[in-house]
Amino acid sequence: MIREITIGQYYPVDSVLHRMDPRTKLFGTMVFIISLFLADNIWGYLIATLFLAVAIRTSRVPFSFMVRGLRAILFLLLISVSFNLFLTDGQELFRLGFLKVTREGLRMAGFMAVRLIYLVVGSSIMTLTTTPNQLTDGLEKSLGFLKRVGVPIHEISMMMSIALRFIPILVEETDKIMKAQMARGADFESGNLIQRARSMVPILVPLFISAFRRATDLAMAMEARCYHGGEGRTKMKPLRYAVRDYTAYLIYGAYLCLIAATKVAI
Repeated sequence: MIREITIGQYYPVDSVLHRMDPRTKLFGTMVFIISLFLADNIWGYLIATLFLAVAIRTSRVPFSFMVRGLRAILFLLLISVSFNLFLTDGQELFRLGFLKVTREGLRMAGFMAVRLIYLVVGSSIMTLTTTPNQLTDGLEKSLGFLKRVGVPIHEISMMMSIALRFIPILVEETDKIMKAQMARGADFESGNLIQRARSMVPILVPLFISAFRRATDLAMAMEARCYHGGEGRTKMKPLRYAVRDYTAYLIYGAYLCLIAATKVAI
């Protein structure tokens, strides 16, 4: 389960999405997320499915690797689907004891499941095709206008980049700790949900110690290199738009218009 987390990992292959400007990918991810909340019918979700399939194909990241991250949200997915399935009023289809399943609840639960899955996969595409350094530069450049009102954009972007960089590191560290404790007789699989949750507590102490140690080492390395924030810093590789980026913006606009059209037409 620990190794199934894909958000925050970078998959190094040569593809159109990998070569694309990070600002374009950030904007595309935002457009896709907005479209998922705008879509409220089967045609909107079909268009979103086609858009996501094209993005996955263009990224050249194996589909099996990308969907591994869905196992990490399986519990949240089940809770969300159950609440929408049993607690939505409408035309009753059948009853399971004191719980009733309605036509509207079934429709809402299906849309909610698809929405959560697409959110995870769509966000994973951005991190799988964008290095943390590119993501930092893209965020800083995209939100640079907020500097005029005193918002420390560079520092915020740096923190987000470091947080994403730490995800695969902490996942690997957690896996090592679990294997070391299992070799000493620890059991993380048997028992009910509460017992399994309690068995995970001994992992937290060495994990937090390791995380604080890595954070301290990173802070010392940044201070040794005279890092003082974004003031006066220059870029070794300045971001520049290419033809593929302008083409992508046109595709984003057409996609959002199609989603809005399905919402108005039905």
